[in-house]
This record gives sequence, structure tokens and C-alpha cells, in this order.
Amino acid sequence: MISCLITKGFASICPSLLSNIKDMSFRDNLRETLDFLCMEQKDLAKKTGLSLKTIENYVKKGASVPSADKAVMIAQALGVSVEYLVTGKKDATYDRTNIQTRNKTIIATLAELNSDNYEVIVSIAKVLLTLQLRKAK
Repeated sequence: MISCLITKGFASICPSLLSNIKDMSFRDNLRETLDFLCMEQKDLAKKTGLSLKTIENYVKKGASVPSADKAVMIAQALGVSVEYLVTGKKDATYDRTNIQTRNKTIIATLAELNSDNYEVIVSIAKVLLTLQLRKAK
């Protein structure tokens, strides 16, 4: 989980690293979204009502593409559009929903931390925000 969060933090600081990835398949976009949300396949299975085996089939190499109704269920559970899962194109709905999902993930993670670690994370976030604002000027 920590490596996942570190990777996501690095990717948000250096988005150009991820922006060069093109022509991703449904499987790639699904895997990327699961990774971004630090969500396990079993959690997606629970959220969608699909079996773990079905989710695993969509994620593995040479995977099949789900039917439209299952793709909708997966997209809704992940907070992304079906279009994003199929094409990788992000739209305004994706961005807004993704921010809400990210915030929920951050809040849930922070709630699990002891007070010392919580303060460290808040301090790091403030430093990152300061750096981001300086870059924007």
C-alpha cells in the first residue's frame, strides 16, 4: 500500500511520465485504475457483484473484454467512465469523479494512521502544495 501511494504521489508530481503511455487496452486501463486507487481485484469484485475469477480474467494477459453491462458495472465501481476504460480518454466526468474517489481513498487511509504518522503526512502534503503553488507562478 505504501509503495502504491508513493508511486501515485510521484506520478502526480511528474505527470509527464504517465502522459506518454498511449494505445492502452481495456485491460491496461483497468489495471492502471486499480493500481491508482490502490484497489485489489477482490475489492472490485465485491463492489461490482462480479466473481473474482471474472475480474481476474479481465486483468490477465490476453484478457477478454467484458460485455457492455459488465463494463458499466466496473466503471461505476471504479468511478471512471466506460469510455476511459475502453479508450483511455479522460473526460470532465472522469476527472471530477476521480478526484472524489481519490479524496475518499486519502481520507480512509489517513483515518487508519496513528497521530504521529498522521502529522507527518499532513506536513508532507503542505510542503508538496507549497512546491506546486511555486511552480504554478
